[in-house]
Amino acid sequence: MLFTILGIIFATFLFYHYMVKHYNYWKEKGVKQGNPWWILGDNWGNCFRIQSFADMIEYVYNQCPGTRYSGMYQFFLPALLVKDPDLIKQVTVKDFDHFVDHRTFVPAEVDPLWGNNLVALRGQKWREMRTILSPTFTSSKMRAMFVLMAECAENWVQYFLDKNEDIVTIEVKDSCTRFANDVIATTAFGVKVDSMREPKNEFYLMGKDATDFVSFFRNLKLLGFIMLPKLFAVLKIKLFSYKVREFFVNLVSSTIKIRKEQGIVRPDMINLLLEAQKGNQKQEENDIIDTGFATAQESDLVKTVGKQSRNITDANIVSQALVFFFAGFETISNLMVFLSYELAVNPDIQERLRNEVRETLEECGGKLTYEGLLKMKYMDMVVSEALRKWPNAVATDRVCTKAYTIQPTMPGEKPLHLEEGAVLFIPIYGIQRDPQHFPDPEHFDPERFSDENKHNIKPYTYFPFGVGPRNCIGSRFALLEAKSVCFYLLLHFQLVPVEKTMIPLQISKRSFNLGFDRGLWVGLKRLKH
Repeated sequence: MLFTILGIIFATFLFYHYMVKHYNYWKEKGVKQGNPWWILGDNWGNCFRIQSFADMIEYVYNQCPGTRYSGMYQFFLPALLVKDPDLIKQVTVKDFDHFVDHRTFVPAEVDPLWGNNLVALRGQKWREMRTILSPTFTSSKMRAMFVLMAECAENWVQYFLDKNEDIVTIEVKDSCTRFANDVIATTAFGVKVDSMREPKNEFYLMGKDATDFVSFFRNLKLLGFIMLPKLFAVLKIKLFSYKVREFFVNLVSSTIKIRKEQGIVRPDMINLLLEAQKGNQKQEENDIIDTGFATAQESDLVKTVGKQSRNITDANIVSQALVFFFAGFETISNLMVFLSYELAVNPDIQERLRNEVRETLEECGGKLTYEGLLKMKYMDMVVSEALRKWPNAVATDRVCTKAYTIQPTMPGEKPLHLEEGAVLFIPIYGIQRDPQHFPDPEHFDPERFSDENKHNIKPYTYFPFGVGPRNCIGSRFALLEAKSVCFYLLLHFQLVPVEKTMIPLQISKRSFNLGFDRGLWVGLKRLKH
């Protein structure tokens, strides 16, 4: 009987600690929070598939109005949702040394292929790798890669021209993913593929496998990394399948070997990383027009640690090339998808942009140039608005690497002490759809980013490629790729809604990213020149 009583007491204690007290973490610190569910926290809607991940972000962003920050729970993990632009600047830029890292989902010792890439690296290792890689993504380097991108864009559009149909109906996500795959293959890996004409090429199939966030098994694995990171580390569960890891490791390793032996030089990512390995790269100022309003600028903080940089190894090159592929395959194609949709349902915006395309082509003497593309103001306005309404990353995070206190600035606030290891969540999707920052946020309005209006955008309310020194290093690449394919597409086709076009868009509730359950369909109506 005694043991039964003690067991009940112990079970009651555990229940109280993990199911009651645990979800009062922020309340006990004087921070407002919503109504998290036991075990699931604020992810309950996403888990039961009644909210997309983006919907969940917007929901928690709005659940405690009038606050600079609020408490949320990712399953068992308490996280501070930072909503105030000034506070975002404070923690991501001014006091960056207290918030250097992202959360670690897959430790490097468990899966080196993922754990050693730039996104996953932490502390000094991240600083060193960022310093090594940042010269790879300057405007001048992107200018060299533009030739490869433009070739892919022309080839992709030519595929639809060859169909010789008045209106070609396409599933935009599939088509844009194939284009993004071909661009990444040639610019990052030095491999030339044509995923429209060769739909089952191995490079594309491996990319689909690596970026599958819809299947039940992959979502279950991601859930495990979030909820049970220590257990998954002990079990040495890796993010990528064996065949994906073997394919990319062998591909990059053999490419490096051949290039070193034969002295092959090509204007792609592998070559730039090999130059970094030799120590031949250096920081440089951008001497030409930048890629657009949304470009994430490199922090001076990163540029100052170059003397401490270590040598980059072949294994490092494999990891960086893979994460570059991972980002390019999924996120860049998403930008192109939403851009295509908005142009199809906003014909007036599309026609104005097409007029700029024709004018630019004429100014370039009939052949698009890098400088000509980047001087297109309305193109940049349209792309910037697409990233405002449909950011590639709906949220980003930071880990408190040194204890920190958020000082009160509003009535009723108290100093908030954050221990080392505390997690901060920055809701990009919520902030960029907040009517206080962007009036009528559901309306697609490129004029927000015109020369006359863009100065009205409050700093740190628009950051589709992240914020602070840990922003996306590949923003120039992404913008250049999206603008290139948009240019050639509008030159030859009018994007129009078709019977299968989903209006308004409904984001999938089954995926961690911005996807669609039944695809997104538009028509390409051939223009009569």
